[in-house]
Amino acid sequence: MEALQSSAADRMFWRSAFALFALYLVGFAVFVAKLPTAAPRAVHADAVVALTGGEDRLDVAVALFEHGIGRRLLITGVYPYMTKSLLKPLLHGGPRFDCCVDLGFAATNTHGNAMETAGWARAHGYHSLIVVTANYHMPRSLEEFSAAMPGVKLVPYPVPEIATAKRWWLDPGAIRALQYEYAKFLGSFALRTVYPHHWTQTAQARTTAS
Repeated sequence: MEALQSSAADRMFWRSAFALFALYLVGFAVFVAKLPTAAPRAVHADAVVALTGGEDRLDVAVALFEHGIGRRLLITGVYPYMTKSLLKPLLHGGPRFDCCVDLGFAATNTHGNAMETAGWARAHGYHSLIVVTANYHMPRSLEEFSAAMPGVKLVPYPVPEIATAKRWWLDPGAIRALQYEYAKFLGSFALRTVYPHHWTQTAQARTTAS
């Protein structure tokens, strides 16, 4: 009897594990299929925010800003030793770089980027932001940013760091990056579901303290 019960429990365990794995794979496929493949041709917003993590993101954001898009640019998640004078030649900054680019040093992850940007946007009274980050990073960034700034319009401007339109599944590096990002996206979604008001309250508290 105990052997039969143990066998039934084992079958139930493996069926559940297989179902969860299949659900994960389906979700991952949908996640990759919905990733943006190109940036929009025309965008408008009060300001621009760029998330560090890849040089292309910052180059794109600065070029966008120098062409007159937005009133200010925030680069969030900058290393503590970095300065505007060091960044300007690296990112081909122009006349607007000195006056209207802000560096954020507090953020160490995407949640921190959202908190830092929320405080910056509230301080300047911005109601719309162009978000510049990697295409595979955009879904989680928008999740975090929208939770921290529910009243702010977010305009995605993805940088195609991983060309999902091509055979990305043949590139081990792309597979690892996409799987890792998808796992973090699920974690972020789960935390938002369990603590729906945590992000907004934290952002407001930080802004009031500053």
